[in-house]
Amino acid sequence: MADLIFIAKLSDGVQISLDYKSYRLAFRDVTASTNERSMIMTILPKNVFCPHTVSLEQVYDVRVEDGKLNPNYQLISNAEKLYICTVMNSFIIDAYLRRSITNHLLFFFIYATPVPRLTKNDRNFNDIVQRAAKLICTTPEFDKLAQEVSLGSHQQGVTDETERAKLRAELDGMVAHLYGLTEDEFSYILTTFPIVNAIVKEAALEAYRNFVPVFKNLEILSR
Repeated sequence: MADLIFIAKLSDGVQISLDYKSYRLAFRDVTASTNERSMIMTILPKNVFCPHTVSLEQVYDVRVEDGKLNPNYQLISNAEKLYICTVMNSFIIDAYLRRSITNHLLFFFIYATPVPRLTKNDRNFNDIVQRAAKLICTTPEFDKLAQEVSLGSHQQGVTDETERAKLRAELDGMVAHLYGLTEDEFSYILTTFPIVNAIVKEAALEAYRNFVPVFKNLEILSR
């Protein structure tokens, strides 16, 4: 009976995968440009539901492949979800979105956001994914996600606040490089977040400086 309620089936017996049974990106809808941070995105564990004030990713779509209908086409991989979550939570994207939003952060704004097209074959993709996984995969519900991105399990996730702050700063510094920002440009963007603790902003700027040799001559956004 449970299968009849929660799993729809095609006539040929193929089961349709439902979004809530997968890891999903989710972000806060109610926000403002004057908040400490306007964009707050995460990855939800499986079998979790949210109210309408949390916008959720569409995990699956219907596609035709080799002449056959595939109702379970996964739009992006779980590793790519971690990458997108990192970019969307960055100071860079937050500052970009603040120019347009008022009281709600709608998909309209998300779809219009420029995101560097990194894949698993690109330099630095795995470094970003690994750091994001350590921040998100901190409970047993995320063990499969951790395994998929070679983190191991939630036991390799980071819960110490000092180390988490360091990881977040490193991710912000890396994302700033992906967008090709100079140190002066990134420094200015950080000044547009007056409520954010100065220590947090200085840590992000210092991380940017540390990654200069790694991202030298990188051209991603132009793809």
